[in-house]
Amino acid sequence: MDKREQYARVFSHFDGDKDGKISPAELRQCVAAVGGEMSPAEAEAAVAALDGDGDGHLGFEDFMAFVEGGGAEERAADLKEAFRMYEVDGSGGCITPKSLKRMLSRLGESRSLDECKAMIARFDLNGDGVINFDEFRVMMS
Repeated sequence: MDKREQYARVFSHFDGDKDGKISPAELRQCVAAVGGEMSPAEAEAAVAALDGDGDGHLGFEDFMAFVEGGGAEERAADLKEAFRMYEVDGSGGCITPKSLKRMLSRLGESRSLDECKAMIARFDLNGDGVINFDEFRVMMS
């Protein structure tokens, strides 16, 4: 899966009403889903700052520009946050086949445990059967 497909999948997850745009309210829900907080005013300001066509929503291209345009520190923080979404408590800070299956299911992708093991094996550089943060970073680059 290429980077654009990955972004499309995340964008689709954020786009709650599936209208092809992320509204300020949807942005707030997404931030809350990963444990953050954003006021309605902050969400409006974030969307306004990133909205390329002035319609008050983030289109897919706006979203990609936002993700691609972040600085190195911001990108590292975003990557760590994404990694945390996939790992589970007690997994030693790793993405396991079980945690990958659960997260993909939340994103609307149904995969078997064996398929998740195969997906992990493609990026499991040290052969331990799980994805640690360094392997995740390589996978996402």
